[in-house]
Amino acid sequence: MNDTRLPLGAYVLSGRVPDARAGIAQAQAAEALGLSTLWISEKFGTKDLGALGGALAASTTTPGVAAGVVPFQTRHPLQLASLAATLQSLTAGRFVLGLGRGGSWLSGLGVPPTATARMVVDTVTMLRRLWNGEEVSYRGPAGDFPSLRLRELPATPPPPVVLGGIGEQSLRLAGEHFDGVLLPAFTTPQAIARISDQVRRTARACGRNPDAVRVYATVLTAADPTPEARAVLAGRAATYLQAPVGGERLVRINGWDLEALWRLREHPNISRLGDTYADAVLDPADLAEAAGLIPETWLADSTAIGSPQACAARLRDYLDAGADELVLHGTTPDRLAPVVHAFTALHPRSRPRPAATDTQDRPR
Repeated sequence: MNDTRLPLGAYVLSGRVPDARAGIAQAQAAEALGLSTLWISEKFGTKDLGALGGALAASTTTPGVAAGVVPFQTRHPLQLASLAATLQSLTAGRFVLGLGRGGSWLSGLGVPPTATARMVVDTVTMLRRLWNGEEVSYRGPAGDFPSLRLRELPATPPPPVVLGGIGEQSLRLAGEHFDGVLLPAFTTPQAIARISDQVRRTARACGRNPDAVRVYATVLTAADPTPEARAVLAGRAATYLQAPVGGERLVRINGWDLEALWRLREHPNISRLGDTYADAVLDPADLAEAAGLIPETWLADSTAIGSPQACAARLRDYLDAGADELVLHGTTPDRLAPVVHAFTALHPRSRPRPAATDTQDRPR
């Protein structure tokens, strides 16, 4: 990989996407800017991980291609292992597999809405054994799999596996069993500092190299947003905060007032949605009306919004707090040039700490 990449990545195809081909131009723009990683937030429809990952692998040569994230429950372990191995081969070792524990939205799919800790550990153990060329026989909370084996293995090392989450149990699992943790948007730098310390202390207590566990912080970023764009960003925050359990975790870890969260959720435009994501169904006016209940300080403290220079300074705050790499969200890579140029002007490019690839740092 390119040794001069920035410690910044970005999501491609942010928001509702009718034409997935736009992701290719966004990925190439990200590569030209020197971003480290292209993140794919898989959604059923036009954001299939396998198809998009293959397209990004073929259209770029240096940035990583990362899944952010795939729920454990939506793919058979052999299918997931094969998908990751294929993308690792296509990218010549640039793939990062991000896994998530799910949420209530999965209940309509006929799968468990949340992966238990045992399912998480057992599944990632199966994946690593499969990538090691072993035949796996398993019966337990992750399923009943009498005989699993990958018939073809890539010449590259197995991909790093990152766990998405912010709850206490997820952070502990990341420190004990994963190569990194992907933290959600709207987490403040102060919270990132506490989380980074917690994850690395957990890794050290398990006898792991704490530097082998990368901390990826998602930061909603927008340079000189219009009032309309600010309303969209606030709507994104409303969607994160409406999520059962996840919203409370964000508020608590940031030290915010739970009463403000209850007021947001009691707004009729939010309370009637159930498990449906607000920004997926509400029109902009209705979403903005509800998002107006979010305290302005919450957005100011947990995003990089303002002039390109202000955005760059806030991104530095997140890195100084302990994040190894930032995942810029809310603005696609083809529109990130002002922020990236301001960041490089303030902080000349230097080699980021590489992702763990040495298998001795990985739990078996």
